[in-house]
Amino acid sequence: MSNKDFTKRPLTNKFLVNEKNHVLHEGDVQKFLQNENLKKKVRLIVTSPPYNIGKEYEKVQELEVYLEKQIGIISELIEIMTDDGSICWQVGNYVDKKTGHLVPLDIPFYNIFREHDLMLRNRIIWHFKHGYPNKKKLTNQYETILWFTKNENHKFNLDDIRVPQLYPGYRYPKGHKREGEPSGNPKGKNPGNVWDIPQVKAKHLEKTEHPAQFPISMIRRLIRGLTDEGDYIFDPYAGSGTTIAAAALENRIGIGAEIDKKYCKIIKNRISDLNEGKMQYREDKEVPIPTGKVSKVPLDWKEE
Repeated sequence: MSNKDFTKRPLTNKFLVNEKNHVLHEGDVQKFLQNENLKKKVRLIVTSPPYNIGKEYEKVQELEVYLEKQIGIISELIEIMTDDGSICWQVGNYVDKKTGHLVPLDIPFYNIFREHDLMLRNRIIWHFKHGYPNKKKLTNQYETILWFTKNENHKFNLDDIRVPQLYPGYRYPKGHKREGEPSGNPKGKNPGNVWDIPQVKAKHLEKTEHPAQFPISMIRRLIRGLTDEGDYIFDPYAGSGTTIAAAALENRIGIGAEIDKKYCKIIKNRISDLNEGKMQYREDKEVPIPTGKVSKVPLDWKEE
């Protein structure tokens, strides 16, 4: 599929990064999704939809009205997924301004995706150290990523997202059938479903004017794990353009839709900086390796 198929639509921009064309549609995502050339072409859809809590880029609606609109968009997004593709939906909490009642948005969204017969692969906890203080309840220090697929035959590159072993020198104990052998994987361990990645706040080097940014390292991890080089990655709420930038860094093709002109300008500037080698970003955080005997890499692994 040629990227020219996307750019025939008005208000759609094309950016050349690493010899690949990345696409930004300046306008309503549902209009962009009417493009028949997108059908079953996208390996990964990853986004953080508006939380409906009154941030500067959204108008607060009744929760039922908000969810009804999301149902329509999700139905169309599923149509553009490849059969072995994934959709990662990152959400936080909705708080009723009148009553203070809190609704974890992953609960209603889980039900929406299940109604479309998608399978939940993982509920990833994005943990961060800082949150908004509150005198009447505990500070929230996490949000969730719902990872859904169409079936069991989904793309998953575990080796591409492994993290360093905490104790790579640990060996199976006496009496075990593999006694004395290293117990871990020489390529590293499965990162698990709790990801400790700092938010993009204040003096974070990735910070733009957008009030709710993805960390690039988090999106790069999802892209590496769920797609191959050259695949299409789509973000229906492109925001500050993190998904497009992360796709470019991982040699994939980023596609985004964003209706806010101010944020479209931010995206264009970030991609321009990326092309010129000026875009700043944090690499994926590695697990600190402690000292001690079982912290050393086994010679068995060095020989492989």
